[in-house]
Amino acid sequence: MALKTPQQYLDDLRRMNIELYMFGEKVENRVDHPIIRPSINSLAMTYKLALDPEYEDIMTATSNLTGKKINRFTHLHQSTDDLVKKVKMQRLLGQKTGSCFQRCVGLDAFNALYSTTFEIDQAHGTEYHQRFKKYMEYVQENDLVVDGCMTDARGDRSKSPGQQPDPDAYLHVVERRKDGIVVRGCKLHQTGLVNSHEILVMPNNSLKENEKDWAVSFAIPLDTPGMIYVYGRQSCDTRRLEGGTVDIGNVHFGGQEVMAIFNDVFVPWERVFMDGETDFTTMLVERFAGYHRQSYGGCKVGVGDALIGAAKAIADYQGTSNASHIKDKLVEMCHLNETLYCCGIACSSEGQKTAAGNYLIDLLLANICKQNITRFPYEMARLAQDIAGGFFVTMPSEKDFEHPVIGPLVKKYAASRADVPVEHRQRMLRLIENLTLGTAAVGYLTESMHGAGSPQAQRIMIGRLVNLEHRKQLAETLCGIRENPDIDW
Repeated sequence: MALKTPQQYLDDLRRMNIELYMFGEKVENRVDHPIIRPSINSLAMTYKLALDPEYEDIMTATSNLTGKKINRFTHLHQSTDDLVKKVKMQRLLGQKTGSCFQRCVGLDAFNALYSTTFEIDQAHGTEYHQRFKKYMEYVQENDLVVDGCMTDARGDRSKSPGQQPDPDAYLHVVERRKDGIVVRGCKLHQTGLVNSHEILVMPNNSLKENEKDWAVSFAIPLDTPGMIYVYGRQSCDTRRLEGGTVDIGNVHFGGQEVMAIFNDVFVPWERVFMDGETDFTTMLVERFAGYHRQSYGGCKVGVGDALIGAAKAIADYQGTSNASHIKDKLVEMCHLNETLYCCGIACSSEGQKTAAGNYLIDLLLANICKQNITRFPYEMARLAQDIAGGFFVTMPSEKDFEHPVIGPLVKKYAASRADVPVEHRQRMLRLIENLTLGTAAVGYLTESMHGAGSPQAQRIMIGRLVNLEHRKQLAETLCGIRENPDIDW
């Protein structure tokens, strides 16, 4: 198969029977649920664009495992060009959906595990890498969505996994059998999980020698017995149950976050890619985090493009686009957004080949990229809200505009330029609300802050990776404290 159609993807979801809860009730049909479907539409776009000749170069790649044409979201990066195209693909999808399209976490997990399992095998004589290669062939051939699951419940954050009063605070192995392992625990706020085919679990942080049970990585189908999913709430989520389209803002697309509970789940050995190798947990976490921090230099930039467009549109609609301060704010939004894109491209262009053969981004620049992501989208959101004016959060509901008695009056006083339909202003204001305060704000702002690690996580990595001593020596050489070996004439 190699490349699925959006319809084939939807058919896959319908065939899976999963235990999913939302608002205290079990969800029987997630594909057609009005709150869930927009996030499915976002993910379906990754299939649609891969079949479009216009986007073939950035949406597809040639597998290093099979030689076949595959969706880039299942690709193991073979060059810095692949890394750059990944960022361009993510920006494109951010532009097309105006939301999180949920497939990046799996792509980043694939590449982190591919290189890490190779190095585990080199050190310990295990066979994880061959297992993982076989798994990747299966993923690529069937064009699967795989959700990379890393964030544990964590419990008491002052204690490590092995010190927790409840060992289940971090997902861990509770039984090792002849045919596989049994795991228990929880992975929190998993992006797009119930829109996926498979789950790919990784440890959450560096582990000590006595914490082998928590050093586990594996893959299982979404409908594996013992898996329980609880849908996460988002601001303004129930607007999709009201039947209208104006108050939603982003009419067709949205994101998704889910709590995943592993209630004594069995995993066969052929699907286990790490079991007890605590000495490699740091490598896996840092590589995955690096790839995912690179990702934000694409996806958040694409959504940023949509937000800039919304700010420009509402300025036009309201008759303020010629004001110098509005022009300056739009320029500032563009400057911030393109700076983020530059970071994503830079860490990709400076990538290096791993021992396994796939390419790893420049970890320092990837962390710089994500550190900027924790700040710039918030400033862009502030500027968009400034340009929009207060009506984007005080505007009456869509039903008030349609009411036979008060509707004409509401429309009369909500009007702006005479040549702009009132509904256009409504829709654009609601889109800005959606992107900066509503459901899309989870994927744009909250993920910008906490996705792929909090701001402090990047600062810790930057401190480790920047060679300050080298920079000190440069200064000492320039001012004559050190002899300059380059002056030989």
